[in-house]
Amino acid sequence: MKDNAPSAAILAGGQATRFGGRDKSALLISGRPILDYQIAALAPWTDDLMIVSDVRRPLVLPARAVGDRASVRPEPRIVHDLVPGCGPLGGLHAALTAARGNRVLLVACDMPFLSPAFIGHLIDLSLAVETDIVVPRSERGYHPLCAVYSIACLAPAAARLADGRLKMRELLDAVRTHVMPVEEIRRFGDPDRLLANVNTPADYADLEALQSHET
Repeated sequence: MKDNAPSAAILAGGQATRFGGRDKSALLISGRPILDYQIAALAPWTDDLMIVSDVRRPLVLPARAVGDRASVRPEPRIVHDLVPGCGPLGGLHAALTAARGNRVLLVACDMPFLSPAFIGHLIDLSLAVETDIVVPRSERGYHPLCAVYSIACLAPAAARLADGRLKMRELLDAVRTHVMPVEEIRRFGDPDRLLANVNTPADYADLEALQSHET
């Protein structure tokens, strides 16, 4: 592992019930899969990149490009949930269990506009402060699916899975959590864009329109 580098995990195994069960990581933004944008944003900060899946179905990984930065990015490895059917908390538990580092940068698979600078700041905060979680909080609330978790979160996550307490928000209250406020997020761009995700076809249409407007 790179010095002080975290593992990184993309949660790509949800049921996507509000999106007809489609693999949201394969959705195209300006002709590129969301997963491709995410790997490019995470690659500078880790050499242990996991794609965590609850559903044991084939995942379409972006092809490596020849002669560009994609050719030297880490090869993702597929990790399956150890406790299936438990949503993001189950994915976090699997990622922490499989991680080669002592921290995991966790992101949802439907966030195409994460920037390397923003990701790097999250990681720097996880090293600079005494904490178990670093999580952004925008005007829309906490974003636990774009956060850094230390290995100390593994036992609390396992206990909650065993009890059926699956809300990620409750885990934030159970361990030492450092919150990145919206003013700090704005240093890296519009929080609504940086942390945008795709829950429904309408969300997808809005993101495509936003990207088309800006390019």
